[in-house]
Amino acid sequence: MKTIDKIPTSKIQRATKLVSTGAKVGVNYIKYYGDKMVTSKEEAKDRLNKNNAEDIYDSLKQLKGSALKVAQMLSMEKTILPQAYVEKFSLAQFSVPPLSPALVLKTFKNYFGKTPDELYDTFNATSINAASIGQVHEAEKDGKKLAVKIQYPGVADSIASDLAMVKPVAMSMFNIKGKDSDKYFKEVETKLIEETNYVLEVQQSMEIAQACAHISNLKFPKYYPDLSSDRIITMDYMEGEHLSEFTKHNTNQEKANKIGQALWDFYMYQIHKLKKVHADPHPGNFLISEDGQLIVLDFGCVKTIPEDFYIPYFELAQKENISNQEKFLAKLYELEILKPEDTQEEKAFFSKMFHDMLSLFSLPLQDETFDFSNADFFLKIAQLGEQYSKNTQIRKYNANRGSKHFIYMNRTFFGLYNLMFDLKSSHIIINNL
Repeated sequence: MKTIDKIPTSKIQRATKLVSTGAKVGVNYIKYYGDKMVTSKEEAKDRLNKNNAEDIYDSLKQLKGSALKVAQMLSMEKTILPQAYVEKFSLAQFSVPPLSPALVLKTFKNYFGKTPDELYDTFNATSINAASIGQVHEAEKDGKKLAVKIQYPGVADSIASDLAMVKPVAMSMFNIKGKDSDKYFKEVETKLIEETNYVLEVQQSMEIAQACAHISNLKFPKYYPDLSSDRIITMDYMEGEHLSEFTKHNTNQEKANKIGQALWDFYMYQIHKLKKVHADPHPGNFLISEDGQLIVLDFGCVKTIPEDFYIPYFELAQKENISNQEKFLAKLYELEILKPEDTQEEKAFFSKMFHDMLSLFSLPLQDETFDFSNADFFLKIAQLGEQYSKNTQIRKYNANRGSKHFIYMNRTFFGLYNLMFDLKSSHIIINNL
């Protein structure tokens, strides 16, 4: 894969890159208008989406950082974005052009004040894995194989300006209006800032690994604070296969159920016992060891769950509350989904929409066991998402709804469900803690 010798770090450089990408998108639309005159509208639209997704992703992978991280987050929203965007943006999970070896060594010295040779016995300046915020290198010290994660230059300093550029697009895409929208973007900005703080990540990684050490078939790397800094993390090198690769060939149902149970128990323990959770459940953050154990990596994005959100959030998922209209509406107001100033029309529309969604999404939480290999369940989720994404009535209303904590909690559950489906785990004990 081609390497990168320079990353745009200033606001002007990054804005210029996005403006040039916008010009390419504009050309794509001109082609689209001509294209649909000589071919079907569906074919022309598919081609437009593919061209736009490619141009936008090519720009973001050069910028890296929060702009690419947002693309990664959007790739998990399979019911919102056209398939072309989902496929292209999902590459941000674990397959982006790495920094060149020369830039790696320069960056390392800038961050640590020492060269890798002064810290490790051996260090490979060629990356083995590059993602949105940092890339990973192999090293060795005292006979132990290590993984060294190095943050890209300028990522931490460009978060606010990157999000300011992304904000208008996101508001249009999700139909967010009004001054209260700032709380959602502030939540994302806060988490992205935390993700660039590698001292915090090492601390969170060690705390959660220790707290979850009792869970069966779960493994974590050991972290080395003395070989880490605010922009560099050193941990044990973990041997294993990316979860997404494992699911492509696995035919052993017992192994799929064992790994799926470990993944489910890991998330339920964090959510219900620790009240904080690894809120970045994409395949690039999990490996499968040769003996069929789940290895968890990257604790940069950890969401603390406040009690005043946790209680109504999970009460809303209880079957008896979903079927009780009075209780259901009360919880919608408590979670800021419905607002006192809503018209009767808005109240009726959003209460029905969330009733439809929760009646479906909460099913895995309501039984003793659940079959995550059931394609019908996920087909219904996709159909419901498509139904509301195409609903013209929703565009009339302000979709600026719900507590800010929904962003990362919903991301966690959507990501977890997708991973469970990918694993085809067919018999998961729901309350196994």
